[in-house]
Amino acid sequence: MRPVLVTMNVVADAARRERRDTLDQAWADLLAACGLLPVPVPNRAASVALIELAEGVLLTGGNDLTAYGGTAPERDAVEEALVTAALERRLPVLGVCRGMQLLLHRFGARLEPVDGHVATEHAIETDEGPRIVNSFHRWAARESAGPLRVTARAADGVIEAVAAPELRLTGLMWHPERRAVADARDTALFRELFGGAPCAR
Repeated sequence: MRPVLVTMNVVADAARRERRDTLDQAWADLLAACGLLPVPVPNRAASVALIELAEGVLLTGGNDLTAYGGTAPERDAVEEALVTAALERRLPVLGVCRGMQLLLHRFGARLEPVDGHVATEHAIETDEGPRIVNSFHRWAARESAGPLRVTARAADGVIEAVAAPELRLTGLMWHPERRAVADARDTALFRELFGGAPCAR
């Protein structure tokens, strides 16, 4: 199995004086079904060294970016460092939801609050045609920046996917892992980016 670094959400439990890194088990199931070995990355600076073991990086959803009111600066720092390290090594990076927002923010795009994109499904228009995707985000961009090219939009103009193939960067605002049955277009993207086997989920 090909190892892929997977970033994690930060959850604070004040009652137990704990600050936890968490990951939806659905990511492990989906990646394993595609012949990929998920390697969870703790939100500590030393974890960036895991890049030496990886075939790629998956930036998952969760916390808002600190620049937009989020409270997990350690996650921002680790993910930014992982993207830098991946670019230096020509490794693929896939940003999902918050992960795509981090890529957009890195290159100077502005996010704004949006309505109608939390816990729902809606139509988008992609370079390959229309499709229905899930949606769980309250921040979005309407204009891209830097090398990131828009590859999908919702009807309200919100950017739903971006790509910079020359840098091996891809972003999706929907959550492939939250589908009961994986969409073949998403699993084909995993194979294109990270290799692995035909997905069996």
